[in-house]
Amino acid sequence: MSSLDSFFESIKLPAMPEVAHALIKTLNHNDATILEVRNIIAKDPALSAKLLRLGNSAQFGLPRGVGTLDHAIAMVGMSQVRTLALAACLNDSFPTPPGLDRKEFWKNSMACAGYAQWLAQCLDMDAQQAWLTGMMLRLGELLIVQTEPKTLLEIEKLPHLPGGRWEREKRLVGFSEGEITAELARRWDFPMQIVQALQRSSSPLHEQAFSRLGSVVHLAGLLADMPYTGPDMIDALPPEVLDSFQMDIPWLRDSFPQPDTFVNLSAL
Repeated sequence: MSSLDSFFESIKLPAMPEVAHALIKTLNHNDATILEVRNIIAKDPALSAKLLRLGNSAQFGLPRGVGTLDHAIAMVGMSQVRTLALAACLNDSFPTPPGLDRKEFWKNSMACAGYAQWLAQCLDMDAQQAWLTGMMLRLGELLIVQTEPKTLLEIEKLPHLPGGRWEREKRLVGFSEGEITAELARRWDFPMQIVQALQRSSSPLHEQAFSRLGSVVHLAGLLADMPYTGPDMIDALPPEVLDSFQMDIPWLRDSFPQPDTFVNLSAL
């Protein structure tokens, strides 16, 4: 395919719920209030129920139950509630194609999101923005499969070597999932920082303008594709990307998270 425009002409653009559109607008406004976000989410009873269920999950270990959206936002935090709500909306907007393990797909996406959040916190970046960008990374694969379903077996070919899916997508379609998701995010009016990060997620050091967030998502995507072996996974990451951040590797090893601390499918 010659361009992303021609690619998007060949697919049916997923329908983004009204609630999600309203939440995306709040991402572009730093002065969005808790009341504004609560009122948006409250318009969707099913989404509200999912978030309350998540707020009462063991992930947050809250001392008492969460019974209202106001309480959930107060206890969990507006930024996290907002990004989790968007993640749930994205899941509803993208039916899982035949042949793709839905649970494994979203588990991998949440692992990517969690690792991105952890790395962003280490770098004093916006952790929730990193979480959402990591969560969105693989959506482009679902669009590839929509237009070329026969490519799924090749894209998901075993073993799932870190970064291997991006290479196969570029070979088969001409674009990585991140580049396709970036165009989708642009059309959905996501913040430009997220769009640029997704564009550069598969090769963050081979673009004209360096994207810190894109490099974070690149590393997170690689970690999400690795079998969990603990801090030793850091040794398998590309040193040139780590060096671009001047990261304290011993500190990263000491703070390395376990995926079960951030993989939670209850909101999906």
